[in-house]
Parts: sequence; structure tokens; C-alpha cells
Amino acid sequence: MNEATGRDFRSIHQLLTRRRAGILLHITSLPGPGEAGELGSDAYRFVDFLASTGMSVWQILPIGPTMHDNSPYQSSSVYAGNPRLISLELPLQKGWLEAIPESEGRLTDAIKNYAIKLAWEGFKERADEADRDAYQRFVAEQKHWLEDYALFQALRNRDGGCWWEWHPNLRDREPQAIAETRARFNEAIEEIRFEQFLFFTQWMNLKRYANERGVLLFGDLPIFVAHDSAEVWAHREFFDLHEDGHPRVVAGVPPDYFSETGQRWGNPLYCWDRLETDDFSFWIERLRAQSTLFDFLRIDHFRGFEAYWEIPAEEQTAVNGRWVEAPGEKLFQRLYRALPELELVAEDLGVITPEVEALRKAYHLPGMKILQFAFSGGADNPYLPFHHSRDSVVYTGTHDNDTTLGWYKGLDDTTREFVDDYLGKPREVMPWPLIRTALSSRANLAILPFQDVLGLDSTHRMNTPGTTEGNWGWRFEWNQIKHGTMERLLRYVKMYGR
Repeated sequence: MNEATGRDFRSIHQLLTRRRAGILLHITSLPGPGEAGELGSDAYRFVDFLASTGMSVWQILPIGPTMHDNSPYQSSSVYAGNPRLISLELPLQKGWLEAIPESEGRLTDAIKNYAIKLAWEGFKERADEADRDAYQRFVAEQKHWLEDYALFQALRNRDGGCWWEWHPNLRDREPQAIAETRARFNEAIEEIRFEQFLFFTQWMNLKRYANERGVLLFGDLPIFVAHDSAEVWAHREFFDLHEDGHPRVVAGVPPDYFSETGQRWGNPLYCWDRLETDDFSFWIERLRAQSTLFDFLRIDHFRGFEAYWEIPAEEQTAVNGRWVEAPGEKLFQRLYRALPELELVAEDLGVITPEVEALRKAYHLPGMKILQFAFSGGADNPYLPFHHSRDSVVYTGTHDNDTTLGWYKGLDDTTREFVDDYLGKPREVMPWPLIRTALSSRANLAILPFQDVLGLDSTHRMNTPGTTEGNWGWRFEWNQIKHGTMERLLRYVKMYGR
């Protein structure tokens, strides 16, 4: 037992005690009939693809309801599932939905939402006793977040706008106004409960299918919460807000590799003293919920637990901010007392200080090594493969990077020559030399963005940090998997002991 942290490190990260390989692919990037990938037959087919290639990890981006830009890192709830990911296959199979409403071309989000409403009517009329009991159990077990979220979403669907623009009685959650609104919107609230029941039923079915085939689900937890979310509305005391609900300061990062003006994310910052007074229950319940959905989790922007970049809300960029200390040591002590089996990976990219590194190491959290960052600055670059440690996760690139092929083509001649020289002037074409380097790394977990497995260029990039247009929409098609790719992956997984 580590006396400083209160954690028995003999049982830490059991999932990463052996060498593994996995694929990074968000659910929305799957093929399928709708505007985004979903939790239907293509998701199961992708699990089969992973299992057949020896891949034992599927890394997925956050799965909460998204906003207008579809960024999974800005969600209207830290608990709810994104209804865009719901597949209509389940309600059709159950007989709750008789047919998908007619549409021209691809199934739109609007038609899917209408179909879910029809499925709710069908559920009330035709669901059997077991399914009714499962629904009631779900509503009772998730009541601690579901009731606030369902009311919040019902109000947003009716009025639009952000919660701080609502009538002050609702904005400030005056008890009588909340009770009257719940009664008035009861049917809309029930529909949203059912929507979430559909999502979580499908999610847990998929997780069970993956686990039975030796595939672990690797989730992603944003450190901050979207301002226009059910949790900020319902728990304003935990966030640094003015009385009218507007943030006093917002989150982001200073200028770095990705942006000369930094990144102004706009999320409200935490009132850490209030969270600590409440024994960090907000964080404990959030991680408890996510750990039922995933086998292990990446915490995005881990360095924010040691110190975070505070930007005055009126600033338009992240340049004029400051670092403010956070109580990460106290938080993680409490988290691991409450959730001793919690499996976390730290996203430790960006400005990493000795204090951030000490916090990560104190809890033996694996960090991240990005190979696209490795080929500058000389032999002391920590991302070079010979610096990797076993308790780390190596990537060719992440969802925020260009594809490896796009990155390689964009290098200047000198850097590209150095990359080729470092990799031994391989005869294989990019991105396979970097894929091999990731799989051969000492890091116990190697993750490959699926774009790299498919050999795709920059036009298939998932996200460009610091921009708001053209992100999060990439999807693949099954015919993009070239002949021999599955056999090649399986051979390399075996060759490198993963």
C-alpha cells in the first residue's frame, strides 16, 4: 500500500500488464444508414474486424450528446448518451417500431428522432413485461442524473437557447417552477428517458459482445464540462459563474504546437474549493458512471488537474490567460479510495511540468507517446521510441493530428529525410513504417488511428484544433480496407507480441 496515495499499486492497471494493440475510431466514423455512424450492425462488424486482426482494444471518443459542431468534447451532459448513435435496428427487432419513416436518400437525424418517438409509442403499446421492467430499472438506477438531463433537454427542445437565457425562475431552478415544468413536460421527459434507455441498452449490448471476443473498450473523458449542459445548470455551485449564469473565466490552453493563439475552449472552470468541500462527489459519480461503460478511460488534458489555464471570459483568444493550481493530489486520493479498481490513462500532452509528471507517476497512470511528435529537437525528444516506458500508450497520431500519410507528406525535405533515416529507410510506404514503429515500441499499449490503417491522406483528418469548421464528420467505408490489410495487421500484432 502506498501511504501517500492510499492505493495498492500491485493491482494497478491490470488491463495494461500485457502488451496490446488497438484502433482509434469514434462511433460516428462507422459506416451506416444515418448521418453518423451508430451502435448497429456496423459496430458489431468492426468488433469482429478487431478480433480477427488481433487487436484487443477499441478506443472511442466521448459519447455524450453533441452540439451544433458535433464535437464530442462539448456535450450537453457528462452522463447521457448521444442519440445520434442510436441504431433503429433494436426497436425494429423488438417490434416497437414497425418501419423506418420514408425519406429521400440517407436517414437524417431528424427522421431518426421522429422514429425514436414512434418507437416510444410502440414501446408503450407492445413492449413485453421483461422490457418494461428493464426500462423502469434503468430510470430508477439513473435517476441521479437522468431527471435533470431529461428536463433540461425538454426545455432546450421547446425553447432553444442556452439555459442562462431562460426565464430566471427556470434558469435559477426555483423549486416551484421546476416542479410545475416537470408536470407540464411529462410526456417529453418520458420520451427523453426512453431515448436514453435505447442508447444504454445498445451500448451495453455492444460492450458485452466486444468483451466476449477479447476486445476492451477504451473511453475518453473530457476534464471540463460544457457551459450549456445539464450538469452546469443543475450544479452551478461547482462552477465559477456570475449570478446570471455566465462564466467569470473559461478553460483553454496557451499557445502551443497546434495554435499560435492557444485554444479558448470556453468551458466554465471549476470551483475546486466547493468540490473539495463536497468530498469530490461530482467527480466520483462521473467516473463511476463512465467506468461501467468502458474497460478503461483516458482523461483528456490531465495537466489541468495540477494547474489549468484560466482565461478571462471576455477574451477572444487564449493568449491572455494564467496558470492556476488545482488540487489534483487530493482529488485522486479521494477517487481511488472510492473507486479502487479505476483504470485511467493520462493525456499528458502539451506543457508538462515536473509537478504534472509527479502527479501522474504518484498514481502510476500511463502517459501518451505520439510518434508524429518524435522527430524534432534531437535525441532527447521524449516521443522517440527508445524513450518509451512500458507503462505508456504509444500512438502514430491522435484524433487531433493529421493522418500519418498527410503528416509525412507535409514534412519539409530535411525532416522527412531524418524520419526515413531513423526508420531505417524502409521499403514499405507510409504509414506502415510508423505503424510498425508503434507496434514494436516498449509501450504496453499501441493505438493506431483507423485512417492510418487504411493509408488515408489529410482529407480524412478527424479534427484540426483551433478550428470550428469541417471537423468530426469523417467516416470510412468497408471497401476502403485494402486486400491483405487484415492479414498484415494480424502478422504484425503477433510479430511484436501484442
